[in-house]
Amino acid sequence: MTLRVPKAEITPEMREGLMAQFGAVPEPLEATWHNPEVARAAQEMGGRVNAWNAADESLKSFAHMAVAAQVGCSWCLDINYFQAQNMNLDLTKASQVPRWRESDVFTPLERDVMEYAEAMTVTPPTVPDELSARLLDRLGPAALVEITAAIAFANFATRNNTALGVKSQGFSDACEIPLAARPVKSETAPTA
Repeated sequence: MTLRVPKAEITPEMREGLMAQFGAVPEPLEATWHNPEVARAAQEMGGRVNAWNAADESLKSFAHMAVAAQVGCSWCLDINYFQAQNMNLDLTKASQVPRWRESDVFTPLERDVMEYAEAMTVTPPTVPDELSARLLDRLGPAALVEITAAIAFANFATRNNTALGVKSQGFSDACEIPLAARPVKSETAPTA
Protein backbone atom coordinates (compact mmCIF):
# COMPACT_ATOMS: atom_id res chain seq x y z
CA MET A 1 0.00 0.00 0.00
CA THR A 2 1.16 3.51 -0.71
CA LEU A 3 0.11 6.79 0.84
CA ARG A 4 -3.52 7.49 0.07
CA VAL A 5 -2.83 11.22 -0.10
CA PRO A 6 0.16 12.79 -1.82
CA LYS A 7 2.99 13.99 0.39
CA ALA A 8 2.48 17.63 1.31
CA GLU A 9 5.23 20.20 0.98
CA ILE A 10 6.69 21.19 4.33
CA THR A 11 8.97 24.12 5.00
CA PRO A 12 12.70 23.69 4.41
CA GLU A 13 13.39 24.57 8.05
CA MET A 14 11.00 21.89 9.26
CA ARG A 15 12.49 19.36 6.83
CA GLU A 16 16.01 20.12 8.11
CA GLY A 17 14.96 19.75 11.74
CA LEU A 18 13.21 16.45 11.11
CA MET A 19 16.13 15.13 9.08
CA ALA A 20 18.48 16.02 11.95
CA GLN A 21 16.20 14.34 14.49
CA PHE A 22 15.12 11.21 12.58
CA GLY A 23 17.28 10.99 9.46
CA ALA A 24 14.08 11.25 7.40
CA VAL A 25 10.85 13.22 7.34
CA PRO A 26 8.16 11.14 9.08
CA GLU A 27 5.51 10.17 6.53
CA PRO A 28 2.61 10.77 8.94
CA LEU A 29 3.61 14.43 8.99
CA GLU A 30 3.95 14.57 5.21
CA ALA A 31 0.50 13.02 4.85
CA THR A 32 -1.24 15.23 7.39
CA TRP A 33 0.53 18.50 6.53
CA HIS A 34 -2.16 19.16 3.91
CA ASN A 35 -4.04 20.41 6.96
CA PRO A 36 -1.34 22.03 9.12
CA GLU A 37 -3.73 22.54 12.04
CA VAL A 38 -4.37 18.81 12.21
CA ALA A 39 -0.67 18.00 11.82
CA ARG A 40 0.38 20.48 14.52
CA ALA A 41 -2.32 19.27 16.92
CA ALA A 42 -1.21 15.65 16.48
CA GLN A 43 2.44 16.62 17.01
CA GLU A 44 1.55 18.67 20.07
CA MET A 45 -0.50 15.88 21.61
CA GLY A 46 2.24 13.35 20.90
CA GLY A 47 4.76 15.64 22.56
CA ARG A 48 2.55 16.05 25.59
CA VAL A 49 1.99 12.31 25.92
CA ASN A 50 5.75 11.77 25.76
CA ALA A 51 6.33 14.41 28.46
CA TRP A 52 3.99 12.85 31.03
CA ASN A 53 5.92 11.11 33.80
CA ALA A 54 3.52 9.38 36.21
CA ALA A 55 3.89 6.03 34.42
CA ASP A 56 7.02 4.08 33.56
CA GLU A 57 8.24 4.94 30.06
CA SER A 58 8.67 1.31 29.05
CA LEU A 59 5.06 0.52 30.01
CA LYS A 60 3.79 3.39 27.84
CA SER A 61 6.06 2.35 24.97
CA PHE A 62 5.01 -1.31 25.16
CA ALA A 63 1.35 -0.26 25.31
CA HIS A 64 1.69 1.92 22.19
CA MET A 65 3.47 -0.90 20.36
CA ALA A 66 0.78 -3.40 21.41
CA VAL A 67 -1.88 -1.10 19.94
CA ALA A 68 0.17 -0.66 16.76
CA ALA A 69 0.61 -4.42 16.37
CA GLN A 70 -3.09 -5.04 16.87
CA VAL A 71 -4.24 -2.27 14.51
CA GLY A 72 -1.54 -3.11 11.95
CA CYS A 73 0.33 0.20 11.99
CA SER A 74 3.83 -0.77 10.88
CA TRP A 75 4.95 2.88 11.08
CA CYS A 76 4.11 3.14 14.80
CA LEU A 77 5.79 -0.19 15.53
CA ASP A 78 8.84 0.95 13.57
CA ILE A 79 9.23 4.38 15.20
CA ASN A 80 8.35 3.22 18.73
CA TYR A 81 10.91 0.43 18.58
CA PHE A 82 13.51 2.90 17.28
CA GLN A 83 12.63 5.31 20.10
CA ALA A 84 12.81 2.49 22.66
CA GLN A 85 16.45 2.05 21.64
CA ASN A 86 17.10 5.78 21.91
CA MET A 87 15.52 5.87 25.39
CA ASN A 88 17.64 2.89 26.50
CA LEU A 89 14.60 0.72 27.15
CA ASP A 90 14.95 -3.06 27.22
CA LEU A 91 15.21 -3.89 23.50
CA THR A 92 14.82 -7.61 24.10
CA LYS A 93 11.38 -6.89 25.53
CA ALA A 94 10.50 -4.14 23.04
CA SER A 95 11.37 -6.42 20.13
CA GLN A 96 8.90 -9.01 21.43
CA VAL A 97 5.87 -6.73 21.91
CA PRO A 98 4.17 -7.85 18.65
CA ARG A 99 4.15 -11.41 20.05
CA TRP A 100 3.93 -10.60 23.75
CA ARG A 101 1.43 -13.37 24.51
CA GLU A 102 3.85 -16.04 23.27
CA SER A 103 7.01 -14.48 24.70
CA ASP A 104 8.38 -15.25 28.16
CA VAL A 105 10.37 -12.01 28.65
CA PHE A 106 7.63 -9.84 30.16
CA THR A 107 6.69 -9.29 33.79
CA PRO A 108 3.09 -9.80 34.92
CA LEU A 109 2.65 -6.00 35.09
CA GLU A 110 3.93 -5.53 31.53
CA ARG A 111 1.58 -8.28 30.35
CA ASP A 112 -1.35 -6.61 32.10
CA VAL A 113 -0.53 -3.26 30.47
CA MET A 114 -0.37 -4.82 26.99
CA GLU A 115 -3.60 -6.74 27.64
CA TYR A 116 -5.19 -3.46 28.75
CA ALA A 117 -3.93 -1.75 25.57
CA GLU A 118 -5.44 -4.47 23.38
CA ALA A 119 -8.70 -4.46 25.35
CA MET A 120 -9.00 -0.69 24.86
CA THR A 121 -8.28 -1.08 21.14
CA VAL A 122 -10.99 -3.56 20.17
CA THR A 123 -14.36 -2.19 19.14
CA PRO A 124 -16.20 -1.94 21.42
CA PRO A 125 -13.55 -1.77 24.16
CA THR A 126 -13.49 -4.87 26.36
CA VAL A 127 -11.56 -3.82 29.48
CA PRO A 128 -12.44 -6.20 32.32
CA ASP A 129 -12.95 -4.74 35.79
CA GLU A 130 -10.45 -7.23 37.26
CA LEU A 131 -7.69 -6.03 34.91
CA SER A 132 -8.39 -2.38 35.72
CA ALA A 133 -8.35 -3.19 39.44
CA ARG A 134 -5.00 -4.98 39.18
CA LEU A 135 -3.48 -2.07 37.28
CA LEU A 136 -4.91 0.48 39.71
CA ASP A 137 -3.49 -1.49 42.64
CA ARG A 138 -0.01 -1.80 41.08
CA LEU A 139 0.30 1.56 39.33
CA GLY A 140 -1.87 3.95 41.32
CA PRO A 141 -4.50 6.29 39.91
CA ALA A 142 -2.18 8.85 38.28
CA ALA A 143 -0.18 6.27 36.31
CA LEU A 144 -3.30 4.34 35.29
CA VAL A 145 -4.92 7.53 33.98
CA GLU A 146 -1.71 8.36 32.10
CA ILE A 147 -1.39 4.91 30.54
CA THR A 148 -5.07 4.98 29.56
CA ALA A 149 -4.67 8.36 27.85
CA ALA A 150 -1.42 7.21 26.15
CA ILE A 151 -3.25 4.16 24.78
CA ALA A 152 -6.10 6.37 23.56
CA PHE A 153 -3.52 8.55 21.76
CA ALA A 154 -1.89 5.42 20.31
CA ASN A 155 -5.27 4.46 18.86
CA PHE A 156 -5.60 7.93 17.32
CA ALA A 157 -2.11 7.75 15.77
CA THR A 158 -2.25 4.15 14.56
CA ARG A 159 -5.69 4.42 13.03
CA ASN A 160 -4.84 7.74 11.38
CA ASN A 161 -1.66 6.27 9.88
CA THR A 162 -3.25 3.06 8.61
CA ALA A 163 -6.20 4.92 7.08
CA LEU A 164 -3.80 7.26 5.24
CA GLY A 165 -1.65 4.34 4.04
CA VAL A 166 1.45 5.24 6.08
CA LYS A 167 3.87 2.31 6.36
CA SER A 168 7.16 1.63 8.14
CA GLN A 169 10.04 3.85 7.06
CA GLY A 170 12.73 1.49 8.35
CA PHE A 171 13.70 3.47 11.47
CA SER A 172 13.99 0.23 13.46
CA ASP A 173 16.53 -1.17 10.99
CA ALA A 174 19.11 0.67 13.12
CA CYS A 175 18.24 -1.53 16.12
CA GLU A 176 20.56 -4.42 16.93
CA ILE A 177 17.71 -6.87 17.68
CA PRO A 178 15.12 -7.39 14.91
CA LEU A 179 11.51 -6.58 15.71
CA ALA A 180 9.41 -9.74 16.02
CA ALA A 181 6.45 -10.29 13.74
CA ARG A 182 2.95 -10.52 15.15
CA PRO A 183 1.68 -14.11 15.11
CA VAL A 184 -1.25 -15.03 12.91
CA LYS A 185 -4.47 -14.27 14.77
CA SER A 186 -6.20 -17.23 16.35
CA GLU A 187 -9.92 -17.52 16.99
CA THR A 188 -9.39 -16.54 20.65
CA ALA A 189 -7.24 -13.49 20.03
CA PRO A 190 -9.00 -10.11 20.24
CA THR A 191 -9.56 -8.28 16.99
CA ALA A 192 -9.68 -4.59 16.26
